[in-house]
Amino acid sequence: MLEIKNLHAKIGDKEILKGLNLTVKAGEVHAIMGPNGTGKSTLASIIAGKEDYEITAGEILFEGKNLLDLSPDERAREGVFLAFQYPVEIPGVSTTNFMKAAVNAKRKHHGQEPIVAKEFLAMMNEKRQLVELDKSYLSRSINEGFSGGEKKRNEIFQMAMLDPKLAILDETDSGLDIDALRIVADGVNKLKSKNNAFLVITHYQRLLNYIVPDFVHIMYDGRVVKTGDKSLALKMEERGYDWIKEEVGV
Repeated sequence: MLEIKNLHAKIGDKEILKGLNLTVKAGEVHAIMGPNGTGKSTLASIIAGKEDYEITAGEILFEGKNLLDLSPDERAREGVFLAFQYPVEIPGVSTTNFMKAAVNAKRKHHGQEPIVAKEFLAMMNEKRQLVELDKSYLSRSINEGFSGGEKKRNEIFQMAMLDPKLAILDETDSGLDIDALRIVADGVNKLKSKNNAFLVITHYQRLLNYIVPDFVHIMYDGRVVKTGDKSLALKMEERGYDWIKEEVGV
């Protein structure tokens, strides 16, 4: 589904990604861990299409298409979703209106008719229950006045509504208490299928107690330096990142 080959990227004069390679297949959950400043969130932003970065080499293939040739909105309509570490507030735009526009934009991209009101409302009611999002939040401006946990639940709700092929969760566990973490993770687990894939970026192993990855990748200095299963995340939790430097010579 996703194949990243020899990706190099910089912002200004600072090189951040330095030959990153990664392959994600449908039905898989991949976790990316690593110290601050190693390029994890940069990778997420570049896949989604954030334009702050200059790609100096490599390619990102998504179902055979080079994402670097597509605008951010085209990537979203193709099925790429990014859940932000810090979800933004959009005053004056209700979650309901925002989601209806987003769902219909995706449907139009795939040659489908706009969703009828009854079907849309039923879908919203079903998906909000996945993350225990109160119905009242749907009529409020997006994330305005929401707590950190409510913003993260709203992000997973939006993901459920859009049903992406590839979902990238950029430190979704940041700032969540244990109950909110469980709710968000349960929502993700209910959305997993053989037809989609998840890329979970996190600092902490605790999230991976709830969203169990098929693969764990360790990033260091702008590239993936080690890959393993969930036990690799446990090792990182116990020993930190210094042993990685010694083992892989970075």
